[in-house]
Amino acid sequence: MQRVTITLDDDLLADIDRLVERRGYQGRSEAIRDLARAGLAEAAPVEKEDGPCVAALVYVYDHAARELSKRLTTAYHEHHELTLTTLHVHLDHGSCMEVSVLKGDGSAVRGMAERVIAERGVRHGRAVVIPVRETETGTGHHHHGHEHEHSHDHSHGHSHSHDDE
Repeated sequence: MQRVTITLDDDLLADIDRLVERRGYQGRSEAIRDLARAGLAEAAPVEKEDGPCVAALVYVYDHAARELSKRLTTAYHEHHELTLTTLHVHLDHGSCMEVSVLKGDGSAVRGMAERVIAERGVRHGRAVVIPVRETETGTGHHHHGHEHEHSHDHSHGHSHSHDDE
């Protein structure tokens, strides 16, 4: 076993301490090991890495984090072909949530999601990736018993800029 040093913000550490108390862990290390195992299991490659998919990428971030808005915008521009739309919500004075709908090759979509979630200043993030058949990703017409309109918003949301960063 190896000893490592990590930096956690106060809120995250308080959440871990509550988990330790609630589940009866002997200490923080046991809880963090279990959380790391669960996170690694969730991040493990899925059976079908490649192939078409759709995904919802949801993340909460600190909108004042240095250069984060620029880094996120750059990530979306570099992978513009994957992004169908993004919803931006102001949660409170310092936190924003974005929900991005992505579509494309599974490995590319997962790579994009992982890049966004890993950005410094992104507090929480999760991608729900759904494999689809080739025919489900096309823009052709289809009929399933009722009429509806297809709208495709290819925006990427907006960013906040702060001159003091």
